[in-house]
Amino acid sequence: MAKKNERVSFESKLNRLEEISTLLESESIGLEESISLYEEGIELSRDCISTLKNAELKITELKKKLDDLAIEETDQTEE
Repeated sequence: MAKKNERVSFESKLNRLEEISTLLESESIGLEESISLYEEGIELSRDCISTLKNAELKITELKKKLDDLAIEETDQTEE
């Protein structure tokens, strides 16, 4: 896993979550490693959820700007 300071892409985090899920389902790892992987998975999940929420907010803001622009253009053509 990358150091805390390094930026890791959403896709990389999602891939790592899939790896962790596969490892935990395999039942070939011990309890301590399972707990460690589970903790890592929780942190990655939080990061991914945060990224998705930020992306949703950005998209909502962009849609509003586009709607505002369309309203302005409609108002200008009616004058």
